[in-house]
Amino acid sequence: MKRSSILLAVAGLLVFWQLLAWFIQRPILPSPLVVFLEFFRQFPGPLGEHFLYSFWRVLASLTLSVVFAAPAGLVLGQSKRWDERFAPVIYLLYPIPKVVFVPIVVLFLGINDLSKIVMIFLILFFQVLVLVRDQAAAIRPELIYSVRSLGAGRRALFRFVYLPATLPAILTAVRQSIGTAVAVLYIVELVATEKGLGYYIYLYGSTLFDYSKMYAGILAMSFLGLGLYYTADYLNRRLCPWQFVS
Repeated sequence: MKRSSILLAVAGLLVFWQLLAWFIQRPILPSPLVVFLEFFRQFPGPLGEHFLYSFWRVLASLTLSVVFAAPAGLVLGQSKRWDERFAPVIYLLYPIPKVVFVPIVVLFLGINDLSKIVMIFLILFFQVLVLVRDQAAAIRPELIYSVRSLGAGRRALFRFVYLPATLPAILTAVRQSIGTAVAVLYIVELVATEKGLGYYIYLYGSTLFDYSKMYAGILAMSFLGLGLYYTADYLNRRLCPWQFVS
């Protein structure tokens, strides 16, 4: 996507925000200028600290989901026997909203970073697993047979067939999961914590009623999601250049 198109979209959103603020004329919707000034007053101060806590939780959960779900998806996608064994479990667990497990995870792991990371990981794991499994299952058997006929072993198959075929799916799963991870982050940071953007937004929006700080927190969470998304998009272009060859 062209940078000019992104800047035009940002400008349009800011104009709409300003017009809406003028129309409502209530403290619950300050103007963009007020929010941005508050953002730069709070960042990299208190807001920056909360941002780092949230960034660590999202990054750790994304990394764990890729490390565990991608190999599992490869195995299930290339092995009908294993897929038949675990497919019923996946179909049962995947549609369940994982946020209902927040109290259970907190009971078992306590009120710490680990419980929040595990909660986000549980949600992302199935998203990555299903997408990678479907992509691995779509690899044509004749391609595998042709590489094997050249004397390729398991390492060569992984390097020259499985990895190039599934890497785009892994990065696509990561990009799709970022929005989910940030959304869930807000929920898990409402539970027994005093650090993180979710806590910051709730504190100033629902407890202290300082709406300019609340919107500054929302802005920081938006920047977190956008930064992670464009990083994943950049990695996709660098690691999978064949997808963008016209």
